[in-house]
Amino acid sequence: MQQLEERIKEVKTALEKAKDLRYKAEARLEQLERQEEELLQELQELGVEPKHLEQEIEKLEQQIEQQLEEAWTLLPQELVRAGGEKADGSHD
Repeated sequence: MQQLEERIKEVKTALEKAKDLRYKAEARLEQLERQEEELLQELQELGVEPKHLEQEIEKLEQQIEQQLEEAWTLLPQELVRAGGEKADGSHD
């Protein structure tokens, strides 16, 4: 009989742990859903659709690269030759 009571206690303890884990998981899920909603709202404010996000990132990276190259060409050539290196680490 005592062995049965101990098994019942073990099952109750395991059940309580499972409930606790479930509550934590539900809270985390709610937090992630709120974050997702905030991110979607920010994207909407920026005028970017989530399905086009990768394309938008690539476009912005290309713009940055072009502007860096333009800035590099606008530097006085004496400074460019004296330094010997571009900002990206390459040499002339």
